[in-house]
Amino acid sequence: MKRKLIILVLALQTVWVLGTVMQQEYGLRHGRTVLLATRPVDPRDPLRGDYVRLNYDISDVPLEKFSPPVTGDLPVGTKVFVALAAGTNQFWQVTRASTDDFVPANNEIRLTGKTAWWWGRNGNGQPIHVQYGIEQYFVAEGTGNPVGKLTVEAAVSVSGQARIKEVYADGKPYAEVMKERQ
Repeated sequence: MKRKLIILVLALQTVWVLGTVMQQEYGLRHGRTVLLATRPVDPRDPLRGDYVRLNYDISDVPLEKFSPPVTGDLPVGTKVFVALAAGTNQFWQVTRASTDDFVPANNEIRLTGKTAWWWGRNGNGQPIHVQYGIEQYFVAEGTGNPVGKLTVEAAVSVSGQARIKEVYADGKPYAEVMKERQ
């Protein structure tokens, strides 16, 4: 009896791990691809290894984009749904946002995120800072100090979850640029 229980527990753990991996891979392969502009943020953390912290133009959602209107600050951790549409400069931009789920228009992609605290934010009519789960990009040791303009190619699944496909520094893949610098 104990042996069957142990086998069942191991089988369930294996199914859970494989299911998680398959879900991530499915989102990367079948999600719509968007190009996102970034803003520089301190790229190193000595305790967690080398990674690049990414802050996106779409991370600060203006209050006037929210429907129903948001009059004050939203509590940290509030789920936010953001519609993105292709801008005139190849980068995707926020067209609307809501704390209620919605169906995106044909030219939009719905991205799901959570509100987060951000430096200098005082809630007086300033944009709501949203994190989408793609704010960290882990890199090879010693390559966490990028130079140039960073852009991100991300895949967005139907459920609104984003995954980083590639990070570019001045239009070239990040790993390639960092190899050239060495």
